[in-house]
Amino acid sequence: MKALINIDYTFDFIEGNLPCGKPGIEIEHSVTSISRNFIEAGDYTVFAIDLHHKDDSFHPESSLFPPHNIEGTPGRELYGSLQEVYKENQSLNNVYWMDKTRYSAFAGTNLHIKLQERNIKDLYLVGVCTDICVLHTAVDAYNLGYKIYVYENAVASFNEIGHKWALTHFENVLGAKILTW
Repeated sequence: MKALINIDYTFDFIEGNLPCGKPGIEIEHSVTSISRNFIEAGDYTVFAIDLHHKDDSFHPESSLFPPHNIEGTPGRELYGSLQEVYKENQSLNNVYWMDKTRYSAFAGTNLHIKLQERNIKDLYLVGVCTDICVLHTAVDAYNLGYKIYVYENAVASFNEIGHKWALTHFENVLGAKILTW
């Protein structure tokens, strides 16, 4: 069994308060197509989306990044055509929206339990930022024994050097298979 983990592909991370900009915009078609394909195939599709609260000075990211993905704001909505894919399919049993408050989709969430319940061993990753949230999710997945696949044309970062480094790290250190859609 396999699952897609769609990480933080929101307006704030593409064009909003903490934008990847052009690299994030350029992967929209791939992220959307991959997500639609997984959903239509009946594969478990997780939208692991960063959640912050307004003026939360206690969150560790508050001193590192500008406010982003604030609860109830348009910046937290899925970016572009991915929003429609989610809206059309959100009631399906294989589609799961998951709030996360740390870089990794596993940190402080029930993701591992949800995947174990479904006997999922293979994780496919898309989203942003390659060298932050996608990377930390991949490291935790590796440590939990999952087989990892990363679609290189469906991940992006605002840091091109970090993006390239993370892709190499996925493959050479985590044993991930790098795919192209």
